[in-house]
Amino acid sequence: MTANLKAPFSKATMKKVLEKHLMQIAVRSRFLSSLYYVAFSKAFGRENQACIYGKIQYQKNLHSNDEDSYLLRRNIHRIEKGILMRPRRSIFAADYIAETFQAYKTMLAKSNDLQNEELRWAHDVLSEYFSIVGSEPGIDICRQEFLSLKSLGFSDSLKIPYERGSSDELSVSYENILKLSVRRRSVRWYLQKPVPRDLIDQAITIAALAPSACNRQPFEFRIFDDPQLVKQISSIPMGTKGFSENFPAVIVVVGKLRAYFSERDRHIIYIDAALASMSLMYALETLGLGSCPINWPDIESKEKQMADLINLELDERPVMLISLGYPDPSGMIAFSQKKSLNQLRRYN
Repeated sequence: MTANLKAPFSKATMKKVLEKHLMQIAVRSRFLSSLYYVAFSKAFGRENQACIYGKIQYQKNLHSNDEDSYLLRRNIHRIEKGILMRPRRSIFAADYIAETFQAYKTMLAKSNDLQNEELRWAHDVLSEYFSIVGSEPGIDICRQEFLSLKSLGFSDSLKIPYERGSSDELSVSYENILKLSVRRRSVRWYLQKPVPRDLIDQAITIAALAPSACNRQPFEFRIFDDPQLVKQISSIPMGTKGFSENFPAVIVVVGKLRAYFSERDRHIIYIDAALASMSLMYALETLGLGSCPINWPDIESKEKQMADLINLELDERPVMLISLGYPDPSGMIAFSQKKSLNQLRRYN
């Protein structure tokens, strides 16, 4: 008689079965979930290290010569919200005005330049704040010292909260935006001609106006138009095989975790960078340029490859890539039927 034996499970199958059972146990509590990722998966290892490195860099930034102060940007924006509040409180920002003023003085000492737009914005908002806020010991000390500092002078246009104004002044209609949105599609085939850098800069100027949590703008557009670098970078993400060779230029959108003092904000790099990137792609379209956002998978080997190639620090995370160039008129684009309004919208 021949024994009716089942073929033994492969190692891969056994691993999947084990992982399935372990996940059923790990999901029962946050502690077990954390233990699972410590003992059985390294998927969040890079993010954990990036958050810690980002916090260290945030603290260093408070005392460095870097003119981009994330603390100052955040707190000046918080003060702006206090100024525009209805009803406005007589005392506000008392718990963080001291650190804000210290950050302002640090920047002032590094760059007493009227062309420094961030410094001008901080100066104007603080000037408005101290002129309207009530008396409180901590505030009074900062106010007195602020008034004793060398003034940056007056500007034709103060960088302080202003009235929204009538909405009927806008010349761009809903129909214009709809046409632009329909026109903008992911372009994979480009004419082989250089992309003028001044056009890219114009698009980034639009992208910089996108909303950002507490105005920190924790991202950077790393632009590559050297053919060899474009080829190397475009080959790293998944999903570009077969058409990445014809990219005239590529942008790596990089998020910077050093913008935050706490892990609680670690996802904002993706939110803010995505908002800016969408504005960027719309702007490129108006300038006659096509683009294609390219998904960036959180795969350790890919992360390391990209970090090594473009010299990313530990807290700098690729958010996405964007190819761009002059669209090839004969190149096809995907129809990509979008979900219906009823599928995407739900009130209350």
